Amino acid sequence: MYIRAEDYPASLFGIRSDGSTLNTRSIQFAIDYIHNKGGGRLVFSVGRYLTGTIHLKSGVGLHLEEGAVLLGSLNPFDYDKENFTALILANKQQNISITGKGLIEGQGRQVAANIISLVHSGIINDPLRNDRPTESIRPMIIYFRECSSVLIKNITISNSASWVQTYDQCKDLNIDSVHVDSKAYWNNDGFDIVDCDGVKMTNCFIDAADDGICLKSHDASAACNNILIRNCSIRSSANAIKFGTASYGGFSHLRIINNKVFDTYRSAIALEAVDGGFINDIVVDSLYAINTGNAIFLRIGQRVSSKKSSLKNIHITNLYVEIPSGKPDSGYAYEGPVEDQPRNISPIVITGMPDSYIDSIFMQNISVQYPGGGNASFAFRSFQQLDSILELPTKYPEFSMFKELPAWGIYIRHAKNLQFENINLSCAKKDYRMPIVLDDVHQIKFIGLLIKGKTTKTNIYSYKSSEVNYKK
Repeated sequence: MYIRAEDYPASLFGIRSDGSTLNTRSIQFAIDYIHNKGGGRLVFSVGRYLTGTIHLKSGVGLHLEEGAVLLGSLNPFDYDKENFTALILANKQQNISITGKGLIEGQGRQVAANIISLVHSGIINDPLRNDRPTESIRPMIIYFRECSSVLIKNITISNSASWVQTYDQCKDLNIDSVHVDSKAYWNNDGFDIVDCDGVKMTNCFIDAADDGICLKSHDASAACNNILIRNCSIRSSANAIKFGTASYGGFSHLRIINNKVFDTYRSAIALEAVDGGFINDIVVDSLYAINTGNAIFLRIGQRVSSKKSSLKNIHITNLYVEIPSGKPDSGYAYEGPVEDQPRNISPIVITGMPDSYIDSIFMQNISVQYPGGGNASFAFRSFQQLDSILELPTKYPEFSMFKELPAWGIYIRHAKNLQFENINLSCAKKDYRMPIVLDDVHQIKFIGLLIKGKTTKTNIYSYKSSEVNYKK
């Protein structure tokens, strides 16, 4: 139970549903009133409610009935900022909720365009890197920081000007049956979960221009812990499920169960420890991905020179992926960039560092269908050129960061204690590359490896590796 059952209709506070009256002050008055009365829900019936930033308070829920639209203002100066700017802010609040079958519409593309106009006129100072305003001055839909007992349920959230929603150092966060449709502008991550403890995300649908579900750790003394992601469907012009591009603290005890991915530009699952943090005790089970640019990307980097990262104890089971020959998000608004081209289709990529090995990886019942057709006439790299692959410790992590790789199925570098069981890799067209290439890999076991469409006499090429066991 997140809030008291008592309901207060929005009309009671003079909140207008005409789509043109700016309701910021009246909505905030209603929230403050309900908070001071001990809690309850502010209920929005059918209509369009225009507003700038509102601050949610302890014990208060926003409930949007079907047909109700909470509409973000087009004026950038109608948004407040607490670390970041957002339509709905909450800081150190408890027992709060946003529920109902209504819609929160950010009008993000227009808001971003208005910010750009203000930058050009000199009213707002911003470098406009890549011809777009800095993320922190573009309003999200939701930004909650250090809140507890949070419920987000059934609502639809669309068209943010930046990340759609961020939950930062929150506890007891329950997100259920939320529909995200945000392809309005750059950086439209569907969900950002930052250093949170105790998160259940279930039955959600995400169609996002940027990462679908992105877990981050901004604080070196904090971590994402005890997180469940179950029964979600994800479409992204970046990665479907990713964590670690901000990895200063860590990630532990995460369960990613029974999720679906489609039309996604980058990786279905990407685990990246690159900023001195740790990734430990992760379970991915029953992930079904079709028309996706990459299946699995595991990476240790060193963007923070003073501290090494670690990635270990990863279990990935019951994974089915279909990799297309073309761009998987072609035709969507804000497609993923055509980067590091030309290159051939990338394999599963597992890459540590020479002094920071990826450790203890278990994969079972993995089936990946590749298009094949690797073209040796461009971006050629054979298994005899492994030493020419750069380590790139400080580069932004993506599966395509190494450009051409010498394997079409699985490429592993700087790793130990790995076990692969019942692995099925298929290649539809002839590919000049090896199915599996190991570079500086130790204590690895393959049991039940099936390769279809292979183009070499051997399935596995091993270089600077030891204790490589292979059983059919």
